[in-house]
Amino acid sequence: MTESLITQHIDLWTSAIEAKSTAGRGSKNKCDLYGIKKLRELILELAVRGKLVPQDPTDEPASVLLERIAAEKTRLVKENKIKKTKELLPITDDEKPFKLPLGWIWGRWEEIAMQIGDIDHKMPNSQISGYPYISPKDFTETNGIDFLNAKKISDVDFKALSKKTQPKRGDIIFPRYGTIGDNRLVDTDIDFIASYSCCVIKILNGCFDPKFQYFVSLSGVIKRQTDNAVNKTTQPNVGIKSIQNFIIPIPPLTEQIRIVAKVEELMALCDQLEQQTLSSIDAHATLVDTLLETLTNSADAAELEQNWARISEHFDTLFITEQSIDALKQTILQLAVMGKLVRQDPTDEPASVLLEKIAAEKAQLIKDKKIKKEKPLPPISDDEKPFELPQGWEWCRLGSITSSRLGKMLDNAKNKGVMKKYLRNTNVQWGMIDLSDLKEMKFEESEFEEFRLKSGDLLVCEGGEPGRCAIWELDDSDIFFQKALHRVRTYAGVDASFIEINLLVSAGNGGLDGLVTGATIKHLPGDKLAIYPIPLPPLKMQIKIIKKVKKLLMLCDELKNKLKNNRETKLHITDSIIDKVIV
Repeated sequence: MTESLITQHIDLWTSAIEAKSTAGRGSKNKCDLYGIKKLRELILELAVRGKLVPQDPTDEPASVLLERIAAEKTRLVKENKIKKTKELLPITDDEKPFKLPLGWIWGRWEEIAMQIGDIDHKMPNSQISGYPYISPKDFTETNGIDFLNAKKISDVDFKALSKKTQPKRGDIIFPRYGTIGDNRLVDTDIDFIASYSCCVIKILNGCFDPKFQYFVSLSGVIKRQTDNAVNKTTQPNVGIKSIQNFIIPIPPLTEQIRIVAKVEELMALCDQLEQQTLSSIDAHATLVDTLLETLTNSADAAELEQNWARISEHFDTLFITEQSIDALKQTILQLAVMGKLVRQDPTDEPASVLLEKIAAEKAQLIKDKKIKKEKPLPPISDDEKPFELPQGWEWCRLGSITSSRLGKMLDNAKNKGVMKKYLRNTNVQWGMIDLSDLKEMKFEESEFEEFRLKSGDLLVCEGGEPGRCAIWELDDSDIFFQKALHRVRTYAGVDASFIEINLLVSAGNGGLDGLVTGATIKHLPGDKLAIYPIPLPPLKMQIKIIKKVKKLLMLCDELKNKLKNNRETKLHITDSIIDKVIV
């Protein structure tokens, strides 16, 4: 039954993938192999329910095993090797989450373990070399422990701490804080100490299979009890007494060994499926990137159409992941600013004339004392020009075609006037302004013109995620903006949407990185934003490009929605299969 369950649904296990992020290109780090993850959980669930391997009626029943464990623990108490534990409460029917097979029995973890405890809550000093002192931060992604880079403690501290408990091969390290229940099986003979943030569950040699106990510790049986036992304090944790009282399904020892062998076999299959799936995702991402590069390398719009035609023949097999669709969106934006998305019209008034008109307009505004004279912007060097522009286009600084300023500083002690709603950087998302959570502060009447938003204003985040931007499109609004935002207002002949497209491109390829200051807290100062280089097409071309970009990005969003619906269907089917099996 188990084998057929896996093989019959193998396509589902490998294709049920959950996206972690929708930003940028990439594969491995951008997805969660949900189906394979759920398959691993299912294998453990079947194992602890006795449904993974057939029962053998000749096996010594677990009730006899439990008696032998009790006798062995009594002997160890007499020899002063372990301490006598308090009598445990009997297991009630309400505590039993499911029915066990014949020959199995429920027991408390304290019954089958030699010891469940932790070290004294004393933080030893670290030194360059010595005994490893491990904590959950030293746990590796491959379910191992990084002893090499763990904290090291002295011989004196090691001897003092190990008097209470010291992990040995076959023991389980159970984190009680932080990554609670992300357990590790000790499979080394290295002498080390586990931090008091963990409890050590010591195996009773010869009476219980350590790997079976480990698999149980990772299964839903323990996870559910752990979730119920968490003390929801400032630092959530699980007490040792709670862990000692967790109930464990106990099969005959010989069946434990058979289960372990089957679990390892099936987990190896999961590893293989996982590797194949990740390799397939990587290969697919490489293929998509390579084909999309042929688009950006197109000489002009005519060649682009030919290359696009080749890709469109395989559209349904290429753009089947969120990452590939994001890569397509980034390519569309890149083509837009390179002037390759639409055919050029030689009759358009060139951008050089547009720049002359803007310069004349600014000169007149300065003369009329409506704006202040600015420092001349440096000429754009060849190194700043990442690609060659079509005829009629010009490279220019953002500050030469726009006026920009920061919003009003929020200072309750100084602010006077009338309460007005304003935008913060959290309100400005990529290509969208979120009005669900607006704050208010005071503005004086003399500040209204200065800080009130007008339709067509481009808002650019100064901090948070510097460069994130969206266009304010509401007419006759009474909304203002705070200092965390730059308001970029274009001169006649420049469409703010085209600047927004440029910023989107730069966010995807790291083009804004050189303008951002600060290591921990990043900022995009106004003087840096002003020198941002923009490829400027004629106004008619800007409008054509914006229209084309919106149409293509809408297509990408439709693809993403279909993909999301398909993915959610697969996730639901995966869950329903598992639910039916473990009832």
